[in-house]
This record gives sequence, C-alpha cells and structure tokens, in this order.
Amino acid sequence: MKHVKQIIVETIAVILSIIIFWIPFLFVIITSFKDQTQAAEMNLNLPTTYHIIENYSTVLKAEKGMVIRAFFNSTLITFLSIVILTLICSMAAFPLQRKKGKVSNIISVIALAGLMIPPAIVPTIWVLNGIGLFKTMIGMVLVEVAIATPFSLLLYKSFMTTIPREIDEAAIVDGCGKIKLFFSIIFPLLKPVTATIVVLTSVNIFNDFVNPLYFLPGAKNATIQLTLYNFTGRYASSWNLLFANAVLISIPPLILFIFFNKKIVAGMTSGAIKG
Repeated sequence: MKHVKQIIVETIAVILSIIIFWIPFLFVIITSFKDQTQAAEMNLNLPTTYHIIENYSTVLKAEKGMVIRAFFNSTLITFLSIVILTLICSMAAFPLQRKKGKVSNIISVIALAGLMIPPAIVPTIWVLNGIGLFKTMIGMVLVEVAIATPFSLLLYKSFMTTIPREIDEAAIVDGCGKIKLFFSIIFPLLKPVTATIVVLTSVNIFNDFVNPLYFLPGAKNATIQLTLYNFTGRYASSWNLLFANAVLISIPPLILFIFFNKKIVAGMTSGAIKG
C-alpha cells in the first residue's frame, strides 16, 4: 500500500514538473522557430515554416552584435564576481566558524540580515559615483559580490562544521602557518560547497537584470538579460526573436546545472549534518 502511494505521489510530482517547467520551455523553443506573424499568436502549434537559422542569426547580428558583446560582459562580470566571492567568503568563514564568541555571532547576525534586507538602489549609486566606479565593470562586480556575500558566507560557515578541528591542530603541530593551513588543507576540502556557490551564484549573476540596469547603464555595457529589449517595442514586439534570444540566454545556466547538479545537492546538505 505504501509502495502504491509512493508511486502515485512521484507520478503527480513528475506531471506537475512537466506542466510547470517543461511546457513553458517547449513553448519558448517552438515560438523561436516561427516567423513574426505566427509567433504573435502565442500558442503551442508547430510552425508551418521553420525560421531557425534566420531567427537566431538575426538575434546575433542585432544592434551590431550586441548579444555577443553582452555575452562577453556577463561572462566577465560573473567570472570576476565568483573568484572574489569564493576567496573572500571562504577565508572569512574559516575564523568565524573556528573562533566562537560575540564578534563571530554579531557578524553571523549581520550576514543573516543581509539575506533579508533588500539592496538600496539610490544610496548604492551615490557611493559608486563618489568613488568613481559607477558605470564600470569593477563597480558592477563589487555590487554582485556584496549581494551574494551573506548567502555564501553562511553556507561556507555551515559547511566548515563538518571539518574536524583536529586537522587544524595536526597541521599547526607540523609547523604549518595559518595561510598555508587554509589554502593547502582547508580550502581543498571545501570543494562541494564551493561548487554549490559557484553554480547557484553564477546563474544568479549571469541572469541578473535589475542590477546592471541601474548600476551599469549604456549600450556598450549591456549584459545578456538587457538584450531582450532589442526585440520589444511600444507598439509591436518580435516575439520569435525575443524567444530566440531567451533560448540563447538559457544555454549557459542549463549546462552548469546539468554537469554540477549532484555537487549542488551535496554542498547544500553537507552543512546540515552538524549544527
């Protein structure tokens, strides 16, 4: 009886996942194959004539190759943000987890508050403009790092509870310094949680729409999500090209999830073993 109930629940879950996730994605792909007139009908009917090469080549050539330039900008911002984020958060989480005290608790509370309090747009622009980093890649990277720091810091700190303190003590007895201890021994043990942070955060940064819109304006600084504006207008929209652009945007995150799915789950659950 329990086995039958489990099968029913799993079947319902699969059907719901298909309805919620796969049907909309299928709709986007099919629409990207249509011409402008058929795409405007907004249905799941197969196109009478396929315009795959035409649509996708038009997207890549639009606005003097803005999509290609935006791919480069988004990739660069994502890469730099992930490198800085993993280094800073992993190094900060190590002493926070190892040294219990009021300071550690206060920083943890501040990090937790950072997850709940939304970023302020106008003050951030004022600060970036004051230090000369507004409308720059470096400023955009710093904003992305600041936003992702609370989640990454708490995740690293939670995962480090699974690493025995005896490893630190044995390394120190052998004459290992604190910096060498971290980078040679501790950091390699953080691969599961690092993979989780890299994949989840890189997808969020790569797909970020709001922050580049405010903090990195300008056609030359366009990121991949902002290229969707190329095919929408006040009176008419090229839905076939818009969805073709959306398909291109979704390819890198989809590849990351396919190859790192197991590591994401391992990194998210390992830190929950110990309190």
